[in-house]
Amino acid sequence: MEQQIPDRIRIKDIAIMAGVSVGTVDRVLHNRPGVSLASAEKVRKILKEMNYQPNMYASALASNKKYHFVCLLPKHNEGEYWSDVEAGALQCMNEMHDFHITLSMVYYDQYDIDSFVKSIKLVMDKEPDGVILSPVEEDNTKKLTDMLQEKEIPYVFIDSNIDNLEPIAFFGQNSSRSGALAAKMLLMIEPGIKEVVIFRQIYIGRIGTNQQNNRELGFEEYMRKNHPDCELSTIDLAMNNKEHDMEVMRKYFERHESVTIGLTFNSKAYLISEYLQELGKSNFRLIGYDLLEQNVEFLKNGNNIQFLIAQQPHQQGYRAVTSLCDHLIFHKEVEQINYMPIDLLCAENIDYYTSLNK
Repeated sequence: MEQQIPDRIRIKDIAIMAGVSVGTVDRVLHNRPGVSLASAEKVRKILKEMNYQPNMYASALASNKKYHFVCLLPKHNEGEYWSDVEAGALQCMNEMHDFHITLSMVYYDQYDIDSFVKSIKLVMDKEPDGVILSPVEEDNTKKLTDMLQEKEIPYVFIDSNIDNLEPIAFFGQNSSRSGALAAKMLLMIEPGIKEVVIFRQIYIGRIGTNQQNNRELGFEEYMRKNHPDCELSTIDLAMNNKEHDMEVMRKYFERHESVTIGLTFNSKAYLISEYLQELGKSNFRLIGYDLLEQNVEFLKNGNNIQFLIAQQPHQQGYRAVTSLCDHLIFHKEVEQINYMPIDLLCAENIDYYTSLNK
């Protein structure tokens, strides 16, 4: 006689069809021991025939298991790029509170490798179930990820990715294409441009972050291919030493008076604009990155900054926590590479964008 499959499949229904107890079905569903091979095969056969899909959300809600995630981010001030990443992660944690999730923050100086190395112990001491981090260069990032893999702790990269490592997910821009977009916009602003200056941020000999370096490589590749006669020059700024930076910029513009356009691949476009204003370079056009409050203010007021390229940091933090929940709690497959939109913003559309992404 053909079995009737109920509209709402219960564990009790499976037990009746398989001729076993409810406890046996529960042990098979959760891969727990104490079930004979014959009984397990009966249950799995019924599960397959009924295409049974367990309600993972209900199971997670009923579980008393607690999950502690750690988020390792660069040190930052309120209103800066990383504060939006942190806000997104905390928002997701609060929304998932019913699933017994807690989230701790650990910070490092992104321009001081020793600071990142010291933070590794802080992360591991918290005995996390999952880790979200913004990686530095490969060797030192691997010191942490090797420890996590040894303990089978999943980790997620945000902002930048490292090809040779294996996070369960990455959330950030395709930095090379982002740099290419900056080049394309620059050539649209001034098609016959002869020289462009790149403002770099230097700290103890380290040139920016992974993301910034890859943006610059994408920019240079696009320029070589599409406008090879354009000269690319660079200005290395300390960013924490105004006197030094002003002197470096003053000397550069004494030698390159005709240069009126440039870009920076870091988030401190507003600071460069301040320097340009003090040097009387009000006609200089600048492309920068990220929606820091100061960057937005300078963009809207027409102070040198023509365009900002944004990458939805709030969503990066939010989705990073979501991916750990999907992997650990709901046992769902997680997409590994998740490129964020490359958003091009100007004074005319910035208000609409910021209102949608609060």
